[in-house]
Amino acid sequence: MSKIAQELASASTNTEDFYADLKPFANFEQLTNFDRYLPLPDDWFIGVADVVQSTRAIEIGRYKAVNTVAAAVLVAITNALPRLGFPYVFGGDGATVALPGKYLDDVRYELARTAAWAEDSLGLVLRVTIVPVSEIRAAGHDVRVARYAASENVSYAMFTGGGVAWAETQLKKGEFAIHRAPLDAKPNLSGLYCGFGPIPTEQGVILSIIALPLEDQASYRALVADVLTLIEFSSRRSGHPLPEGGPLPSWLGGEIQRLLSRDSPHANLLTAAADALRAIKTRIVLAAGIRIGRFEPSKYRREMWQNTDFRKFDDGLKMTVDCSPEIAEAIEARLIFAERSGVCLAGTHRQKSAHLTCYVPSNIQSDHVHFVDGADGGYAAAAAKKRRVRLPRGTNGHYRANRSIDAGERPHRD
Repeated sequence: MSKIAQELASASTNTEDFYADLKPFANFEQLTNFDRYLPLPDDWFIGVADVVQSTRAIEIGRYKAVNTVAAAVLVAITNALPRLGFPYVFGGDGATVALPGKYLDDVRYELARTAAWAEDSLGLVLRVTIVPVSEIRAAGHDVRVARYAASENVSYAMFTGGGVAWAETQLKKGEFAIHRAPLDAKPNLSGLYCGFGPIPTEQGVILSIIALPLEDQASYRALVADVLTLIEFSSRRSGHPLPEGGPLPSWLGGEIQRLLSRDSPHANLLTAAADALRAIKTRIVLAAGIRIGRFEPSKYRREMWQNTDFRKFDDGLKMTVDCSPEIAEAIEARLIFAERSGVCLAGTHRQKSAHLTCYVPSNIQSDHVHFVDGADGGYAAAAAKKRRVRLPRGTNGHYRANRSIDAGERPHRD
C-alpha cells in the first residue's frame, strides 16, 4: 500500500471534517516541514479560477479589478456555504479552493456566476474549472494541505504535492471547464470590500516573491530559511506590507467598491452618492477610533494587520513584503544563486505600494480576512519570465522532470 493510501485509510471516515480537524501551526518557518501536510480525501475536488490575460490588464492599470475578481471567487463560495470551513488560496489573479464532493454542484454554480459577473461588470474573462482529487492522483500527482494560523482568528491553507499546479494546467487546456452563467448572473458578494487605495512602502520596496522547489528538498528548505531570515532580521514587522495599526480606506471608497454597490438594477446616482458618504464616514470612524455600538475601530484595524495573507505556500513560497532596496537585492541574489544551483524556480517584482482586497462578513467578528498583492504587477509580474516549469510529482512538493508546460507570465497562472 502506498504512503498516500495508508494516510487516507487512517483518516477519519467523515471526510467533510478533514480540514477542520487539521491542527494549525503558528510558526511560519515550519512551512517546509512537509510532514505537516496531509493528503486531501479522494472524494474531494479542486476548484481553480484565473483571469485571462491578467498581465495585460495589470499593465494598463487594472490590478484592483484583477485582485477583486480573484477574491470574489472565494467570497462567493464562502457566502454560499457559510458554515463550511474549507482550504483556499488567493493567487492575485486567480484562486484555488478544495471542498468535499457533496458540494460540487454548489461550487460549480458559484464559479459560473462569478465568471459571468467578472465579464459583465468588470470586462474580465475568468476561466473556471473543477478537478476531482481522484483524477489528480490518477495522473500521478497529489494534493496535500496544512493550516497556517496567521493569527488566533484566521488560518490559511498551504498546498503542496503538485496537484494544484496540475489542475491549473488542465484549466488552461480547457479540461473540466465550466461555462459562465447567463448574462447578468451575479453571485452573493456580501462582505467583499475593495475600498483601499495603494498602500505605500515604508522601507522603499514592496517585493513580490515566488520560489518554487525543484528536487533538492534540503537545499530548498535552506533557501526558504535564508529568505525568511533576511526579511525577519532586516525588515520592520517581518516584512509585513501593511502599517501595524492597519491602513485607512480611500476617502471615496474607490471605483471598484462603488461598482460593487452600483451593480444592482436599483442602483442610481443617489445610490452612488450614498456610497461616497458611507466611505467618508468609514474613514473618519477608523481614523478617529470612534466606537459605534459593538464595533471597535482600533481592534478591527489591529486584526486587519494580523489577519493578512502576505506570506503563503502554494506549491512554493509566495510572499509580498515591505523591505529596503538593499534587502530586496540580497533576497534576489539568494534566489538567483538557488535557481542557478537547480534548487528552485524563482521570480521577484518590485513596486512602491501594495493592494488590499478584503472579505468582512461581519465588522464585529474577528474572522475577517485580507488578501494582499503588489499594486503594480505583484505575483503575476514576479513570474513573468519565460521558462519551462517542471510540474511536481509525488508527495513532498518538489518538482521533478516528469512533465513540463510553458509558464509564460507565471508559474501557475497567466
